[in-house]
Amino acid sequence: MFGWKTLQLFKMWTYECFLILMIVLATELVAVTNEEQRSFIIDYDGNQFLKDGEPFRYISGSIHYFRVPRIYWQDRLDKMKAAGLNAIQTYLPWNEHEPESGQYNFEDNLDVVEFVKLANQTGLLVIIRPGPFIDAERDFGGFPYWLLHDNPDMVLRSGDKSYLQYVYRWWNKVIPTLVPFLYSKGGPIIAFQVEEKSRMSTAATLAIRIIRNF
Repeated sequence: MFGWKTLQLFKMWTYECFLILMIVLATELVAVTNEEQRSFIIDYDGNQFLKDGEPFRYISGSIHYFRVPRIYWQDRLDKMKAAGLNAIQTYLPWNEHEPESGQYNFEDNLDVVEFVKLANQTGLLVIIRPGPFIDAERDFGGFPYWLLHDNPDMVLRSGDKSYLQYVYRWWNKVIPTLVPFLYSKGGPIIAFQVEEKSRMSTAATLAIRIIRNF
């Protein structure tokens, strides 16, 4: 028999997968202008993904661009490709990209757009995990320190409006830079996984809204 803890972990895992799939669907709502439409969708009847109309299974590995010196990005991607992977996944560390409120950094080792381009050139699909909470053994789970400084009463990882307004501002800054690289637009990004081990559906709704707007 499964214990309570195992069942709870299973519920969290299934919900996390649900968020991934929901955002995958959102990417398909973007208009495509190519003569031959690229698509990555869910075949519910067949219990599988369809890539360009054909059954597809992605085999991904995690690589955190912000932890790997930029000069080694290509080397690491080549090795992941050689190991048999056809996709990679990476977090977007909010605390690194917005170290101070309203001040953003996407340069050098934090140039996620260039990282996605390299993955595409290497022949790897990409799953983006934009948080806002990423865990990933980061201080404060990847949240910037100034969140609670701005509002000590803020309830993190919730539907708290004061919290979500910062999440929306952050995502509205970073997600539009990645939308041009959605698979349906000719890029490698097949999914956005919102949050990390959470039931925060409000965040998923925000992400879908941002993607649709671009």
